[in-house]
Amino acid sequence: MSVELDVFVGNNTIMDEDVYQLWLDGYAVNDAVRLRMETGALRDCDVSSDVVHSDTMDQFRTFHMCEKLLHCPAKLGNQLLFQIPPQKQAMMIERYYQFDSAFAREVLGKKLSKGVKKDLDDISSKTGIGVKSCRRQFDNFKRVFKVVEELKGPLVDNVKRHFLLSDSLAKDYAAIVFFANSRFETGKRKLQYLSFQDFAFCAGQLISYWTVGAVDNMMEDMDVDLETEFLHNLKDLKVLINDKDLLDQHKSLVCAQLRGKIKVFSEMEANFKFIEPCRSDKWSVGDLRLFLSHYSSTAHMLETFRFEPIWDRYMGVIKSCILKMYHD
Repeated sequence: MSVELDVFVGNNTIMDEDVYQLWLDGYAVNDAVRLRMETGALRDCDVSSDVVHSDTMDQFRTFHMCEKLLHCPAKLGNQLLFQIPPQKQAMMIERYYQFDSAFAREVLGKKLSKGVKKDLDDISSKTGIGVKSCRRQFDNFKRVFKVVEELKGPLVDNVKRHFLLSDSLAKDYAAIVFFANSRFETGKRKLQYLSFQDFAFCAGQLISYWTVGAVDNMMEDMDVDLETEFLHNLKDLKVLINDKDLLDQHKSLVCAQLRGKIKVFSEMEANFKFIEPCRSDKWSVGDLRLFLSHYSSTAHMLETFRFEPIWDRYMGVIKSCILKMYHD
């Protein structure tokens, strides 16, 4: 009786990046084999499905064994079981923590709890992202949040240091941590047109100018919590919209500055507000930028706001966020 046994011995761990991505996307072995046979480098090769199946199953097994190490990326470089070159380690970590913007948009601002995890099937159906992939992404969000939420120091730096991620991916995770902590309502109907990247940009602005770390880089949770005193003082700005006389004065000053300079002057004068009228009247980005600039600067011509430094700190972020959301 003959017995067939396939044995391969080597130093470096065999790892195909395309196969790794199939594993990350949550494909079963058989589905991954089919995709490998139909697309990619194997499509035009004379190789049997049995060989591809064996190779795929072996690599999937390796990825599964590495997964616990990926939960704490620093361990991947210190372990001796798998001989993985540093550049391959960096690729594995970065891809493992990458996420789909559509998925992030669905969970953004929600508490990263079991309640949201129960909704992953619905999110998968809505976004077309595999359930296994949704689960991996959600668990990554929760893991990063738990590690960095109470660390002292810049949020992005903490994410990079503990999870060895690139600058861009670390910034995206910082946005997720910030919104999960602050619990901003990102799911309102009027905000549905905004993408994850829109919110990530705004998170960066809020972190840079409105958090505790914006004024004191030695405070705990410096990039996670909004500065309490700043939030308290914001109530002083409500007078600009609650006091009709002051509102009319401000409107007159802005109109005087913009008359003849923007195409939508009549619409602006009739609707002295922001985003929704601008979108419905199809303002140009240039007109909106000019309006916001004068809206901000003319407030200092009002006696009440002449020496109100918090106004500039507030409007600086508001202008940036509005222009980002409107431009895209």
